[in-house]
Parts: sequence; structure tokens; C-alpha cells
Amino acid sequence: MDLTGARWRKSSRSNGQGGACVEVADNLPGLVAVRDSKDPSGPALTFGPDAWRAFIAGVARR
Repeated sequence: MDLTGARWRKSSRSNGQGGACVEVADNLPGLVAVRDSKDPSGPALTFGPDAWRAFIAGVARR
């Protein structure tokens, strides 16, 4: 999957202590990507828009 055009933004829930650092790119058509900001050249999880919305809804219920 080509993510070279992804514009990554850090989650507002990431901390500045080097811990839970998650970045999301939602500017790609039909795709949302998630990666560990401590390893930007490492793997990224990808979701379709419906799956991403379901994931976010599930997290919000917690």
C-alpha cells in the first residue's frame, strides 16, 4: 500500500513522555492509516472508512 501522500497527525491522546504515540492519516481516498509515531518508517494499519468509523465508535463507548 502506497502511503507516500499521507499527511500524518498525532492523536490528541498521545503523550509527550515517549509512550502511546499514535498518528493517523485520513487524507487518502477510501483509506485511513494508523502508525506508531516512534517508528514512522515501520508498519501502518489501514482501515476502510466504514471500519474506521466503527473502530472510533467502539473506542468512544469505553
